[in-house]
Amino acid sequence: MQITASLVKELRDRTGAGMMDCKKALQEAGGDIDAAIENMRKAGTAKAAKKAGRLAAEGVIVIRAGETGAETVMVEVNCETDFVAKDENFTRFADGVAATVLASGAEDVEDLQGQPMAGMDGLTVEEARQQLVAKIGENTSVRRFVRFLPAGTPGSYLHGVRIGVLVDVDGGDADLPRDLAMHIAASRPVCVDESGVAQELLDKEKEIFAAQAAESGKPPEIIEKMVAGRLQKYLKEITLVGQPFVKDPDKTVGQLLKEKGAKVNGFVRYEVGEGIEKKEDNFAEEVMAQAKGG
Repeated sequence: MQITASLVKELRDRTGAGMMDCKKALQEAGGDIDAAIENMRKAGTAKAAKKAGRLAAEGVIVIRAGETGAETVMVEVNCETDFVAKDENFTRFADGVAATVLASGAEDVEDLQGQPMAGMDGLTVEEARQQLVAKIGENTSVRRFVRFLPAGTPGSYLHGVRIGVLVDVDGGDADLPRDLAMHIAASRPVCVDESGVAQELLDKEKEIFAAQAAESGKPPEIIEKMVAGRLQKYLKEITLVGQPFVKDPDKTVGQLLKEKGAKVNGFVRYEVGEGIEKKEDNFAEEVMAQAKGG
């Protein structure tokens, strides 16, 4: 039987094991996924199989900087409940994952799984994860990480353990990078400016605005102006430079950067569980309130 990529993915989803382990197990089991799981359990590869199908949308964001400050990493590690997200075994694992990302040359999560886990001699990240699942009784996963190498001055901000931001700034004063990171945490910009907006996204929004404007019954030339106006408003909402600065909403971030003689080279924003539908918590409003108060 041919071992397809979709079959390997299904086994990975059900066991939490690495891709190569899954492929090998399927080959040995002749493509029988249940037999492969049983064999992996016997070999100790799939101790976390029963937990792997559970939704893991809670967790933590960890930011860790290298000794020289030239490199910073940010990781998201997930679990099932907020209670476990506060457990010292889970937080220790998440810190170890961040340290491993920083120390290794891992390019993605798949690669990271096979790396030696920082602080745990003899165990890989995947083996440490499986041990943690067996200990805490919840599905746990390393969802993503980013390796940040700024060209200018780095800035970072953690809102509790749920939202993390890394930003790269040229110019400005010492407070600017962190202020911008806090703003990004609160306001969720998609990119720095209009040049970073995907054409596909613009076309989609333009199509929606055009359909909405057409319902007004106004002449085509008026509709065109309405669409252009809504598109400009939309761009201000999703670009960092177009947004009102959280600490001083009377000016945009773009105006602030101009005043400070600075520019933003780029940023990365992580929020625990974003894109995983579970429950509604408006952490952005919480950050904004804190930023204004600070």
